[in-house]
Amino acid sequence: MLNLSILNLVPLRQGQNFVQSVDAMTRLAQLAERLNFRRYWIAEHHNMPNMASSSTQLLIQHTLANTQNIIVGAGGVMLPNHSPLQVAEQYGTLSQLYPNRVEIGLGRAPGTDMRTAAALRRGNINPDFAQDIAELRRYFSEESRNDSVKAYMAIGQDVPIIILGSSPESAYLAAELGLPYAFASHFAPRFLEMAVEIYRREFKPSVVLAKPYVIVGANAIVAETDQKAESLATSQTKLFYGIVSGNMQQLQPPFASEQDFWQAHQSPFIGQEQQAVKSMTSCSFIGSPNSVKQQLQNFRKQVEFDELMAVSYIFDEKLQHRSYEMLAEVVKTL
Repeated sequence: MLNLSILNLVPLRQGQNFVQSVDAMTRLAQLAERLNFRRYWIAEHHNMPNMASSSTQLLIQHTLANTQNIIVGAGGVMLPNHSPLQVAEQYGTLSQLYPNRVEIGLGRAPGTDMRTAAALRRGNINPDFAQDIAELRRYFSEESRNDSVKAYMAIGQDVPIIILGSSPESAYLAAELGLPYAFASHFAPRFLEMAVEIYRREFKPSVVLAKPYVIVGANAIVAETDQKAESLATSQTKLFYGIVSGNMQQLQPPFASEQDFWQAHQSPFIGQEQQAVKSMTSCSFIGSPNSVKQQLQNFRKQVEFDELMAVSYIFDEKLQHRSYEMLAEVVKTL
């Protein structure tokens, strides 16, 4: 059985303000709960004009307050931006308020540019990721009651931790710690197969996980026909083009086709930009339900994974919800 979850970067659609974007985030979480998705993660990004996910823990609390049962987590906490003590206090508090519904995905990247990273963690922009994870886990342990520095709200709280990554290095760490592993192939798919193979090969069973567990991030856009889905996907193309070209904009309405989009965005570097966008979005499942089912079946032959963490950059919220409904039906048949 393949588990299905949602990752939300809380993008602002064209014409939306931040409050409206957060309202859309909440409605999507409620849909995910109705559809029995496994988990709902909210990303962490900073200094980005088109994403509302900078204060991730606040958005997680808001989502928890507006849902009943679904697990809500950080996808992830970019640990270089925070002290482990603060993370333990924040998520320990959330776990006390919403028992058995909170988890933490931990990433080593800052989720922003280096100048912003320096502003976030004042002078320590190259912390030791493994050491910070150990410190964070210590704060959640019963043994920390004897420490001079404690995160009181976190002590004894069973908050699951998942290691995030986009490189083989993160795979080795997740395997060594015996923790679940989530790969960010929704925007950095280059090392996916290598990283998953390393993680499964090197995995050491732990008190929290007996065998490897792999979550794969992917872009997913499902519509009634291939043509409709490919048109909707041009909003995703536009978003990634903004990253590549350095001109980030709010999520835009779709073009009729991918060809129309690129014809409208000619530049001296268009070939390089097009290739970069294609590379970043290569882990995407786009099409009708039948087409997406075939794509997923082929993908599962290449990569052994346990859970699909779907991202859907669709401009029309109703069509985005319909896409997730159809994706859920597809996954049930795999």
